[in-house]
Amino acid sequence: MLSVVTDGDSTQSGSPIDESVWEGARRLLAAALEAKVNQYIAELTADIDDHGRHLVVRNGHHKATTVVTAAGPVEVKAPRVNDRRVDDATGERERFSSRILAPWCRKSRRIYEVLPLLYLHGLPPGDFVPTLEQFPGGTASLSPATVTRLTKQWSEDHAAFRTRDLSDRDFVYVWADGVHPQVRLGQAHSCVLVLLGVLRLDGTKELIALAEGLRESTEPWADLLRDCRRHGVRDPELSIGDDVMGLWRALAEVFPAMRPQRCWVHRSRNVTNCLPKAQPGVTKAMQESYNAESRTHAEKAIEASAKTYGAKFSKAVAKITEDWDQLLAFYDFPAEHWIHLRTTNPIESAFSTVKLRTKVIRGAEGLAAALAMVFERVGSGQARWRAITGAHLVLLVRAGARFENGILVERSEVAA
Repeated sequence: MLSVVTDGDSTQSGSPIDESVWEGARRLLAAALEAKVNQYIAELTADIDDHGRHLVVRNGHHKATTVVTAAGPVEVKAPRVNDRRVDDATGERERFSSRILAPWCRKSRRIYEVLPLLYLHGLPPGDFVPTLEQFPGGTASLSPATVTRLTKQWSEDHAAFRTRDLSDRDFVYVWADGVHPQVRLGQAHSCVLVLLGVLRLDGTKELIALAEGLRESTEPWADLLRDCRRHGVRDPELSIGDDVMGLWRALAEVFPAMRPQRCWVHRSRNVTNCLPKAQPGVTKAMQESYNAESRTHAEKAIEASAKTYGAKFSKAVAKITEDWDQLLAFYDFPAEHWIHLRTTNPIESAFSTVKLRTKVIRGAEGLAAALAMVFERVGSGQARWRAITGAHLVLLVRAGARFENGILVERSEVAA
């Protein structure tokens, strides 16, 4: 990807790359810019003034600008466009702007992604230049002040995220979990409380809320949920979470209309912790329960495992039989959604890279900075999150359609 770094000349002394590489990169960029301008003008050839002259024409080139490419800094002259059209709404002149080489840009989005990555890996800002000077053009516009500005922007983005209006969104499914990203938070036993939801219209996943709190406590969860309620979040149809009782008490208080679904991964871990040693038979029995084709088959699998292992591992078996309904709630929703609803894996997957990148971080400047860094890493990957399978069925779930063993009940029955 190309990125504008600074205006004016640049030196290339000491670079091991042949001059022909820079020349090839320069020609490639220039050709791309020329093609974009030609396409823009060709699409507007029909726009003429009262004298029959074209309103959009070429107008030479801009001042030479240095661009960082994979081969190093390259000097390029971008073509200019004289656009005499006027926007009826604002009364201002129309302007041509290229995404390839925007006139205001000084660093590409990829540069902004590299700096947080280095910082979150524990590289001090003062070491950026010594580290990156090994790469052609790598030190252009890099300094400790750059990272300081970035972290300040992260905090501002996180503050805006926490106060945004959510009344225009409808989250049908919501996952809730406490994540430990290994950054310094406010208290020794603190974690990051996360809410992630599925939108009604397109089935995409979106981060709803992110805050610090004690994982086992009801009040931090309740505060977070109440804040979401104040900003417009309505009761979800189903909430998926682990076995923390504080979470479920808070969800029942703030979203009383929602149905609970306990995470099978967390429950399986709790069952395993009650066993004296690994028991493949118990693990297989649990898998048969949550992978069954219907609720009836799942209930039979749970009953069979209780009879087989109840005498030897009564404590472990009780962890499955005591929350029977909450473990099998997903069977009353579309079968296409089951793989998403059985566990809190959507949150685990979203935060897997965050945990890796914050594992060796040192010296986050307070709670706000730590949460801002976590928010930045999660937000940067949100566009790549997998949408829920069978997204068109989410709308039916919110509309009150009834599903039995994952199959939609006839419309007449739903109406009745």
